[in-house]
Amino acid sequence: MMQRIDLRGGLPARAELLRLMPRAAGDVSHAVDAARELIEDVRHRGAAALHDQAERFDGGAPANVRVSAAEITAAVAGLTPEVRAALDEAIRRVRAASAAQIPAPAVTTLAGGAEVHQRWQPMRRVGLYVPGGKAVYPSSVVMNVVAAQVAGVPSIALVSPPQRDHGGAVHPTILAAAGLLGIDEVYAMGGAGAVGALAYGVAEIDLEPVDLVTGPGNNYVAAAKRLVRGAVGIDSEAGATEILVIADDTADAGFVAADLISQAEHDEQAGSVLVTTSATFADAVEAAIPERTAVLGTAARLQAALDGPQSAIVLVDSLTDAATVSNAYGPEHLEIQTVDDDAVLADIDAAGAVFVGPSTPVSLGDYLAGSNHVLPTGGQARFGSGLSASTFLRPQQIVRYTPEALAEVAPHIVALSTEEQLPAHGAAVTERTNR
Repeated sequence: MMQRIDLRGGLPARAELLRLMPRAAGDVSHAVDAARELIEDVRHRGAAALHDQAERFDGGAPANVRVSAAEITAAVAGLTPEVRAALDEAIRRVRAASAAQIPAPAVTTLAGGAEVHQRWQPMRRVGLYVPGGKAVYPSSVVMNVVAAQVAGVPSIALVSPPQRDHGGAVHPTILAAAGLLGIDEVYAMGGAGAVGALAYGVAEIDLEPVDLVTGPGNNYVAAAKRLVRGAVGIDSEAGATEILVIADDTADAGFVAADLISQAEHDEQAGSVLVTTSATFADAVEAAIPERTAVLGTAARLQAALDGPQSAIVLVDSLTDAATVSNAYGPEHLEIQTVDDDAVLADIDAAGAVFVGPSTPVSLGDYLAGSNHVLPTGGQARFGSGLSASTFLRPQQIVRYTPEALAEVAPHIVALSTEEQLPAHGAAVTERTNR
């Protein structure tokens, strides 16, 4: 049974509301110490550490950490027509939506001869993490790679855990997705050690350090990204997945139950939260869950997630209160299924991605919506955003002033530099204007 949190009768103050939000007991902070050890092991022992970690945590050590071009080509050839068509369509849609995320360059003219140019430069080299523990995610290959390619990144390395069922190799569907996108630098490694390898490089396997690490993963991957931030950039600490559904009694209980289940099957720590104005509707959703889970091979895993402290049914007085609760939670995925979806959406300010209406389930976004499914988790949507083409771009301001334009502002520069007791700043300007 999912726990219930009754907030009817008035919401508490924000600090208390944040405390009441359902979260996994073992969050990213609990994984930091273990992740640090694994990263340091890779930094000191390189390929040997990756070999040992693959034996301990993944599907066994691969024969070769670097995947050959022949393996990638064979994986593409081995795709079924149905999966090939699905991947091609996903690539097309994500590429189209990502293209809209590229900011346009701009020039601001402040006076005659005084210009500030805004440009967006792609990262030189990035490392993309594709999970492969309890499930296989060729869709994450698409989300990571397409956004980087649209941004114009020239060098892309992709890592994914070795799979026991494939002799310690990367899952062939992941390799095929990489092949369809023209990615030929792929490594069979996973977990915190793989993040460390991307950040610091591994000379024995010719893996050069990257400038940015992106991609979803478990809490250890998220903890590793937290630890390497500063040495490299990261997109976000994307840990175990989560969904929050705002629904009232006009929604379809079966739809909502199916959507809560769909995200719960990712991992035992996945969070599924329903925020509703109707206790009767909450009962209907909960009653609809068993019949939908019994036939699934992932039933044990998803039931553990639904019964965990990170999942809950939250009762509120109004849809306005529901939006307030959602904003405090900051969900990775937010669904809105109410009598007035747009009114609720207008009150939302914190969500990784928002899915509006009964025909827009989160699983659409996982694969074919065109949106990116690499999103902030654990409440980080309150201050972070999902992966996009702009993630791989660095804004740069280019300043161009003529001598006349500099002379016009010189007295102001001298006045401010004098006030700040930095006379050399003013002198660097008067050196020019006095000639």
